[in-house]
Amino acid sequence: SDSSFQSSQSPVQQDLLRDTLLHSRPNNMNRFAACRKIVRLAVDQKKLAQTRGFANLIGAKAPDFTAMACMEDNTFKEISLSDYAGKPVVMYFYPADFTFVCSSELPGYAELKPEFDKLGAQLIGVSTDTHHVHKAWKNASSELGGLADFDINHPLIGDYTGEVCELYDVIQHGDLDELACRAVFLIDADGTVMAEHRNAAPLGRNTKEALRMLQALKEHETTGKVIPADWTPGGDTMDSTTESVEEYLKKLKSKK
Repeated sequence: SDSSFQSSQSPVQQDLLRDTLLHSRPNNMNRFAACRKIVRLAVDQKKLAQTRGFANLIGAKAPDFTAMACMEDNTFKEISLSDYAGKPVVMYFYPADFTFVCSSELPGYAELKPEFDKLGAQLIGVSTDTHHVHKAWKNASSELGGLADFDINHPLIGDYTGEVCELYDVIQHGDLDELACRAVFLIDADGTVMAEHRNAAPLGRNTKEALRMLQALKEHETTGKVIPADWTPGGDTMDSTTESVEEYLKKLKSKK
């Protein structure tokens, strides 16, 4: 009931929820929006504690979370980021199931999963749909906008409360829909965010860039070298010295 739900909230949260619910009955969508506001209040404190107030997460520990996911075999399971401690994680956010650009991206990430596996990394997708909607989308025909023709072979988190999106600060602003943007986070085996990338909803990603960044991270961790622009496996790397930069630039110029 409303009263039992409110009793578990702080006084400020109760006031906000009570005001929103009084003005939203019987509109269930507005009631859902009220719950999202409560989550945001709670997450603000959690995010501040976990990210130390940084404007981005680079170099910070990736915020942990627990949420329901539709797994690769279409079963449902509650998973946490900490379940994958000790291995790199590539986590991508997208706006919504049964939409347009998203339908082009998930098959791309799924196709690359064997390459992520070779590097010992876990691939995870996240949107604010429920895990039930994820399952429906995965099993619907292409005529219905579904992905049944593709093997979506990694967990899809159903972040229907928006908590995970808030922790990673990926909700779009301004005139864009209040959904997750197209964000990607590369988290190393120690749980530190080493790369993040964000696109607005209309702009599809190069899914292969997430793999390239993981390969670059592995190269850096293995060799201690720094990784220049547009590097691909087998390419030249650099030491963190002026002499190494000079050598690299001479090679670069000779290729022009």
